[in-house]
Amino acid sequence: MKVWIAHEKGRGLLGELPAGVEVEVCEDAGTWPSDPGEVDFWVPPFLSTARAADQLPKLGALKVVQLLSAGADAWVGQVPPGVTLCDARGVHDKPVAEWVVGAAIAALRQFPDFVRAQQREEWSFSSFTPTRELTGKRVLIVGAGSIGLAVEEHLAPFGVTITRVARTARPAEGVHSVDELPTLLPDAEIVVLLVPLTEQTRGLVDAAFLAAMPDGALLINAARGPVADTAALLTEVATGRISAALDVTDPEPLPEGHPLWKLPNVFITPHTGGSVVGLLPRAYALAGDQVRRFAAGEPLINQVSGGY
Repeated sequence: MKVWIAHEKGRGLLGELPAGVEVEVCEDAGTWPSDPGEVDFWVPPFLSTARAADQLPKLGALKVVQLLSAGADAWVGQVPPGVTLCDARGVHDKPVAEWVVGAAIAALRQFPDFVRAQQREEWSFSSFTPTRELTGKRVLIVGAGSIGLAVEEHLAPFGVTITRVARTARPAEGVHSVDELPTLLPDAEIVVLLVPLTEQTRGLVDAAFLAAMPDGALLINAARGPVADTAALLTEVATGRISAALDVTDPEPLPEGHPLWKLPNVFITPHTGGSVVGLLPRAYALAGDQVRRFAAGEPLINQVSGGY
């Protein structure tokens, strides 16, 4: 059984593997360490000179694709029959939750403004207006999965009120349906986007969605850029009526000169929500467990369905 992984460090993080499992490192989807037609289990790289999903036809013996990302939108519909696609659900929960809380505090407490003042060597207290705060806010989480739960746990010390939204309602868990967003948005002071990118969520945040948010509300996108309609978002935040914290954009990377860069009420990070030092140990612990499951003929976890 041949396994390709994306990082040399991953070798020591997989844990003990069954006899007969050969591990090779394929750091770039366009550069093969050996014959791709012999690979059974692939952990593709995050970044590559070649789009990893496009290489699938060359891996004729492939049985499993184990992603290191929580999102599988680039792979759904690309994986051939007979190949099981698994995401890294659970690996990124706490780092992304940290980013959401940090971005909320940064935006509400106007940290970007103070960074700009520091660059100007300007002690700006004389013109300072008290900022908003995270404590006690009404937070709407759109995407009530494992990351959403981690965000709730990280927000708990701030005494916020949480409302959960998912694709379908789960009344027993207090989860509303996306169909209820028009009635939920007007009461939300912070809206956190955590949904996967699907045909149903693409453009979910449109002009009507944004118009329904109350004055002074904060939109936090830790999902995927195309979940929000960029033109609609730009139009709304440019008025100053609401603000945004974005770890993802559409297009991505956000090109130089794009008007979102210059807006004082928009805080942007370059898709770094899950990029922390502890990522690889957690990700390869999952990958190693999956290899052992596969080798033993046991069901794999985190399987991604065609409808995602």
